[in-house]
Amino acid sequence: MNWTEAQSYCREHHTDLASVRNETENQQIVELLPAGIYWIGLYRDSWKWSDGSNSSFKYWAENNPNYRAFKVCVAAAFNNSGKWEDLDCGVKKPFICYGSVPVSMQVIKVRVEKPNCVDLKDPAFLDAMLVEVNH
Repeated sequence: MNWTEAQSYCREHHTDLASVRNETENQQIVELLPAGIYWIGLYRDSWKWSDGSNSSFKYWAENNPNYRAFKVCVAAAFNNSGKWEDLDCGVKKPFICYGSVPVSMQVIKVRVEKPNCVDLKDPAFLDAMLVEVNH
């Protein structure tokens, strides 16, 4: 897909095109993907990320950005340590999306029945409750 198509796909199915905000994030992506050149979410509007945030981290390949033709979108070259290259947005490339990490929550309703008064801060009582909840 070209950059705009990739952005639309990522926004529809995930969150957005990937934003690489520091060297650590870049390295994590390098380790996940095979060598190749992939669209990321950076584009030339004062070099902003697809989500609208500014880019303070830069990881340009040598002689980039070179602004030739209409090169206003950015791809990461994972055959070159993930270094960034500015490319024409119409070029078809694979791309990297990001999404929110799924969060699961489990709610457990506990009903305490004791004939006598209980100190809810008593460590022995709390330990006993944890044992019951874990069953």
